[in-house]
Amino acid sequence: MTAIWFIFALMTGLAVLALLWPMSRRPGFAAVPEGEARIATETGFYRDQLREIDRDAARGLLAALEAEAARAEAARRLLRASRDPGRVAGAMGEPALRRRRAASAFALSTVPLVALLVYGIYGSPDLPAQPQAERLAHARTAGNDLAAAVAQIEAHLAQAPEDGRGWAVLAPVYLRLGRVEDAIKAYENALRILGEEAGRLADYGEALVAASDGVVSSKARDAFERALRQDAKAVKPQFYLARAAEQDGDRDKARARYAALAAAAPPDAPWLPMVRDSLARLDGTAPPAAAKPAMGEEQRGMVRGMVEGLAQRLAEKGGTPEEWARLVRSYGVLGERPRAEETLAQARTALGNDTAKLAPVEEAAREMGLGTAKAVP
Repeated sequence: MTAIWFIFALMTGLAVLALLWPMSRRPGFAAVPEGEARIATETGFYRDQLREIDRDAARGLLAALEAEAARAEAARRLLRASRDPGRVAGAMGEPALRRRRAASAFALSTVPLVALLVYGIYGSPDLPAQPQAERLAHARTAGNDLAAAVAQIEAHLAQAPEDGRGWAVLAPVYLRLGRVEDAIKAYENALRILGEEAGRLADYGEALVAASDGVVSSKARDAFERALRQDAKAVKPQFYLARAAEQDGDRDKARARYAALAAAAPPDAPWLPMVRDSLARLDGTAPPAAAKPAMGEEQRGMVRGMVEGLAQRLAEKGGTPEEWARLVRSYGVLGERPRAEETLAQARTALGNDTAKLAPVEEAAREMGLGTAKAVP
């Protein structure tokens, strides 16, 4: 700690010395008559000002009209200074020069001392340093940067609602934040303004699936099919269309789609294990839940939240056979067999004796190894 303070003090002293040294010397034109010296000083100042204006205009810091006005004023003063050697304004005699040097020396010597004093009173020099990586991680955890970016884009889109790129950037961020309905609207705006593109259509369909609690609705299916017409090799549309066929009870079609994906996948594709699990589930060769790797606490909490939301909605408003089947599977994956059996009984009651409607639910029950259960009255 002592060494770093010594280094800071040395750097401050060198900076002050570098500024005071030129002031301690007389200007190069001291031997020139006083009037000419003053003219050289002032005209040099205004020429520097003109060059500074040109640099600011070139960097875009000044608008064209502002730069032109500033040039005109500086040129006017330059012309007046060069034509009025006897003008008293701006003249700097030896006493004034000494006063300026004294004031500059006092300011440059006092400011560092005052800064150190204020930091010693109000600062926290004893706190340990925090590396930049930790500060960035804290900012990401707090979500301040992301929230600020979203607010900035939203403000921009309020002024320019036809900016398709802005909607395309905002849509996946909304989805990440759990604002599914907002994500859907953003994707729809992006598609309307920028046109249909395979990746954008697939992401839009995925947002629709998220809004339906994992069910591939007809609207989502249409988006995936349009995406495949744009790019027949796109993975995401193929996967969700395979899932749609599975949810419809068309096992052969689902198996064919999953198998085609697996055959064309690179060995290190991150989505390949999920496709293989789906095939194993359809073929009845999926390992029991106990043999599968346990989910992390964060993932389990997220899944449980989605499952409870679906369960509440089905209990209050009812749902499709596929949704009941998905809830049964979800409880089975979470290892909550009593809840899965209870949900199976509720589904049988809600769907009645319609064999066609009960087929997805009974299939889910067989996959989870559930026994028969009585309907809940």
